[in-house]
Amino acid sequence: MTIATTTSEDHNHSAGHEEHPDLRVWGLLTFLASESLMFGGFFATYLFFRSTTAVWPPEGSELELLVPTINTIILVSSSFVIHFGDTAIKKNNVKGMQLWYAITAIMGAIFLGGQVYEYSTLGYGLTTNVFANCFYIMTGFHGLHVFIGLLLILRVLWRSRHPGEYSATNHTFIEMTEIYWHFVDIIWIVLFTLVYVLTLF
Repeated sequence: MTIATTTSEDHNHSAGHEEHPDLRVWGLLTFLASESLMFGGFFATYLFFRSTTAVWPPEGSELELLVPTINTIILVSSSFVIHFGDTAIKKNNVKGMQLWYAITAIMGAIFLGGQVYEYSTLGYGLTTNVFANCFYIMTGFHGLHVFIGLLLILRVLWRSRHPGEYSATNHTFIEMTEIYWHFVDIIWIVLFTLVYVLTLF
């Protein structure tokens, strides 16, 4: 009788646990909101220095647009690609998800490679002047976020090797990875506009 009672209580506890809402996505959104405030602070500081400096960027701190523009096209396109992966897993198409996420990972790696190449060809460093300081901090911090997103994508691909790890009814981490990647994309669009496009005017 005691055993039966305990089993019933355990079952009720398990059932209650299963009905508990999954708050991981909301937790991620809260984290990204805080990261948005941090980037917002960077952007506000950059605009302040830009508006109070006679020549911006200072002489000798010019930027090339070719590589960053190519990088922008790649990163923006990758947001569509990763969405295809999320759509595939919601149709229980694990192979399709793996394909699209692998392509996204390659695109992310190419973006980071392009950023490293750009750094190596600029001819000035973090402490050269205020513009260079803002430039390296903002683009470097964003690059770190891209790298973290790349690790998340690789984690999805690694764990998807196990049958049943992801499915149409079990894909929360895949969805979270997509949301994070979209965030990285949006931040880059703003950053590219402020740092690269506005330097033309």
